[in-house]
Amino acid sequence: MTDLMTTRTCPRSRAVPAALLLPLVCSIALGGGACSPSPDATSGRPAAKVLLIGIDGVRPDVLAEVSTPAIDSLAAGGWYTAEARTTTPSVSGPSWSSMLTGVWPAKHGVLDNGFEGRRYEEYPAFLTLAERHRPELGTFAALDWMPLASLEGGRPVLTDALDTLVAVDGYEFGWAEADSIIATRAAQHLAAAEVDAAFVYLGNPDETSHRHGSIGVEYRDAIALSDRHVGWLVNALRARPAYREEDWLVLISTDHGRREDGGHGGDSPEEMTIFILASGPSTAGWPRPGSRPTYIVDVPATALHHLGVPPDPGAGLDGESLARAGDDP
Repeated sequence: MTDLMTTRTCPRSRAVPAALLLPLVCSIALGGGACSPSPDATSGRPAAKVLLIGIDGVRPDVLAEVSTPAIDSLAAGGWYTAEARTTTPSVSGPSWSSMLTGVWPAKHGVLDNGFEGRRYEEYPAFLTLAERHRPELGTFAALDWMPLASLEGGRPVLTDALDTLVAVDGYEFGWAEADSIIATRAAQHLAAAEVDAAFVYLGNPDETSHRHGSIGVEYRDAIALSDRHVGWLVNALRARPAYREEDWLVLISTDHGRREDGGHGGDSPEEMTIFILASGPSTAGWPRPGSRPTYIVDVPATALHHLGVPPDPGAGLDGESLARAGDDP
């Protein structure tokens, strides 16, 4: 079995057998571990922290029809829109690049899943921007779609500049198992490590819909499995010894929708419409959903705003924080 790929703070280890995943995560939810200091040393306020969960290829209208108790609970106590818009084209490479960098394809240069025109040095991921502004922040990413972390010629959007990067190839493991491995490893890290900004990618729903050529029962079951993975991650946060003194913002979104035949890439509403969910104490004062148009590039802008990373004119972000009204400076 292929090893998990890790860089910097995580030692290499064998993949967790699928049969052990749920018991292992349950033990995380009940256990403890050392965490980063919670209160901000300079302000006395709880330390702002962000977890972005990206679930590939989820149509908001189908999501609404699937039993997703973890996502529903977060949405009920937070901020949610099912009417945000993604990139043109509605393809994973451009869309994930925009969700991570906060700029449109015309800037980051990724126009398809080949990534040939990428300009991530000029328009880096929000995790990189956060580290540049505050090097003391603990950054983490876990994913099973390898182009986000490994490209021929180098220069992927997520690099070993992050404190911890975990990657496993979904095509080798099978996407349901790969997502479970990623969710387990991410839950371990989130429960016990010094982490301030994290991104977790889950690819199974998109690949399942492509494989079956539909948005039918298999696709819906894949979304339900992703919801269980979301539950593992949120339980891991709540297991942190300092969780009650930390100010976590959990963001969940998707890169694109899809047609009924499982395809995407066009500009139909079914392909272009995405959801964005935000949950955490800070969302209580946000403008109501629908008060202004919402876009995929708003996700990283929101994460940076919550972390207290000021807008950098040099970064050229196209998005704006969801915490701000449209006419705010």
